[in-house]
Amino acid sequence: MNFLNLKTFYEKYKFHLLVWSLYIVYEVFILGLATNRFREPGAYLLVYIVSITTFYTHGFLLKKILKTGSNAIKTLKITLLIFVIIFAYVVSTFLLIILFEKTRLIATNPDRAFDREFVLACIYRSILYVGYSTGYVYIIKSFQDQKKVEALERQNLVTQIEKQALENDLVQSQNNYLRSQINPHFLFNTLNFIYNDARKKAPMAADAIMNLAEMMRYALKRPEASEMVPLSEEIEQIEHLINLHKLRTANTINLELEVTGDMFGLRFPPLILLTLVENIFKHGNVSHSTQPALIKIAYQKDNLSISTINMINDNKGKQTESHHVGIDNIGKRLSNFYGNDYVFRYYKDPLNRYITEINVTVVNPLARLNR
Repeated sequence: MNFLNLKTFYEKYKFHLLVWSLYIVYEVFILGLATNRFREPGAYLLVYIVSITTFYTHGFLLKKILKTGSNAIKTLKITLLIFVIIFAYVVSTFLLIILFEKTRLIATNPDRAFDREFVLACIYRSILYVGYSTGYVYIIKSFQDQKKVEALERQNLVTQIEKQALENDLVQSQNNYLRSQINPHFLFNTLNFIYNDARKKAPMAADAIMNLAEMMRYALKRPEASEMVPLSEEIEQIEHLINLHKLRTANTINLELEVTGDMFGLRFPPLILLTLVENIFKHGNVSHSTQPALIKIAYQKDNLSISTINMINDNKGKQTESHHVGIDNIGKRLSNFYGNDYVFRYYKDPLNRYITEINVTVVNPLARLNR
């Protein structure tokens, strides 16, 4: 664990270690050889303990000062800090000399004194390291400020790109909206023309066109899947769908729609009713002579009940598997809207009929307006 901490420390401060090593080698060996004067190792140890401590202490406190306050207050604090650091350097150096002499790390000098020469030498060394530390702090601050400026420039660039993308999306949405206004208008005008032209010559075809147009009109104005729609509109689309199938099969289908209760203002998730009815036509036997397909919708005392009954068409391959895809989607949609406050069952009875039942509590505050 100690080795890992040492390795982490080295990776974090290896640049500092390199610079200090080169500086110490320069002062000890280069200057020592130049002046032909070397000191005992303990003296070098004492000097660099105080000097390096002064460097990092001043740097740490200077960073704190530069982060807060006005320029005038910063200048006052920095001046005070320099005097404190110089004083601490002088005092700590003298105290360490006494300690090192007592521990015999340096030789005892009976002539040593806390005199003017000693103080001036300490002041010179302390100012030197205060200058180094100040330069280091401002260089680091310059790099950090540059990184902040670059980050802001990148953010501004990203913001401009996003803004441009949003503007492009807005233009595209406006174009799509215009197309959605033009195309349906053209479509329904054309269908109305065909309906009016076919009404006298082919009444059945005209009715089919009208039912199809109403279903398409409803589909185009249908809200988001997360919104509820008036149940009466869904029932109206079911009626159009039933009429289309009757026209297509020459009225040979045997299907009954029963609606009881006041549907005024009642809202229900979209597509559920249509999916149930489409499943009847797709997978059920709607031409059975004695067993009609039934669609029952009842609303009474805040309880909405929807059920379908149809004979199973055994002639259609894989009908049960396909049937369950729509049924599963209905279950998911009911869960999204009502959580666990609903009942949804589907099963096959002994008479080979497929039955679905939905029961949900729906409070309709508009119902009283129709009483």
